[in-house]
Amino acid sequence: MRIIPAIDIIDGKCVRLTKGDYNTKKIYNENPLEVAKEFEAAGIEYLHVVDLDGAKASQIINYKVLELIASKTNLKIDFGGGLKSDKDLEIAFNSGANQITGGSIAVKNSEIFESWISRYGSEKIILGADFYPDNSGGKIATNGWQEESTLELIPFISDYQQKGIQYVICTDISKDGMLQGPSFDTYNTILSEIKPLKLIASGGISTFDELPKLAENGCEGVIIGKAIYENKISLKQLEQFIINN
Repeated sequence: MRIIPAIDIIDGKCVRLTKGDYNTKKIYNENPLEVAKEFEAAGIEYLHVVDLDGAKASQIINYKVLELIASKTNLKIDFGGGLKSDKDLEIAFNSGANQITGGSIAVKNSEIFESWISRYGSEKIILGADFYPDNSGGKIATNGWQEESTLELIPFISDYQQKGIQYVICTDISKDGMLQGPSFDTYNTILSEIKPLKLIASGGISTFDELPKLAENGCEGVIIGKAIYENKISLKQLEQFIINN
């Protein structure tokens, strides 16, 4: 299972939100490159970068930060937040992204999202399935998690898997930034119902012990944010996990 730390960007700075609420913004570092280099020094190879300004503006904003991290490290970066047009995608890939994540666009303009899968291939395009849990499993959220759609989580993922999607980042918004543990049951259900799938768990990671459990459940990757920044999981622990796996 891949370890993928998260860097969320507002105004060029490394921040975290709670449950996607912009009013809960906490700045952890004014220099995202510094943070990325620390991850790389710990043997981490992957990075999840979210342009929160872009998510709000519905277009790429912080591509200069992406460019800087990509040019000054060897990290393989997946980039998301506000990617809505072919031009946004070109800017992201030209700025050094290895993969891009599309969430809102996959809900609101499936035609353009499917064209990206055809054009760039399923190795480059990740489906962002961010959801609010409910009795039926969950409803997909859009626009920086500020809106809830009527689409249900599992049919949404299944539909795109049939259209060629391999990678899915699945975030339980109710758990994001809460440090209360991830949605193990939801991930188990997805992985048992949709095969094959490279599922990346996101939201709620709080302790190191959750990582082997997610790996055992079949998650292909895990995105870790606040748990690192709040020192709940150390880079030394992550380094050891990578070595042992």
